[in-house]
Amino acid sequence: MSKSSSKSAPAARTVLDDAADRADKINRLRAHILALNLEITDMSLEIEDDKVTVYGTAQSQAIKEKVILAIGNVEGVATVDDRISVVVPEPEAQFYEVQAGDSLSKISKKYYGDAMKYNVIFEANTPMLTHPDKIYPGQVLRIPNLS
Repeated sequence: MSKSSSKSAPAARTVLDDAADRADKINRLRAHILALNLEITDMSLEIEDDKVTVYGTAQSQAIKEKVILAIGNVEGVATVDDRISVVVPEPEAQFYEVQAGDSLSKISKKYYGDAMKYNVIFEANTPMLTHPDKIYPGQVLRIPNLS
């Protein structure tokens, strides 16, 4: 074997390892979305570095936004490129990044003028949130419009 061909073998293995790593990350993200019972028809994911592109169709804007947040709140994902279409369009929610010292009541007071409406934010972020007190700095939450 010549020196040039022996140098290309590790590079080829790295490309294959990168592809296998991406496939593993895609499978883990898909399992995460399925475990949250967030149904996206024809969902497909692409990963490039720390960016995830998600395709598919959601029945509602809320489901679409929850999928984006569920993916975006995974460690190692910096951005989500949203390519999800919605069957029944509705107004988009706002997004808020949790800061140190925040609570759902404090966030509710900021957006709705009423700390007691924290449950609206909690419900808008289930199943990703399992308890109103379990939020953390850096987490991104949906803040739906009050109708």
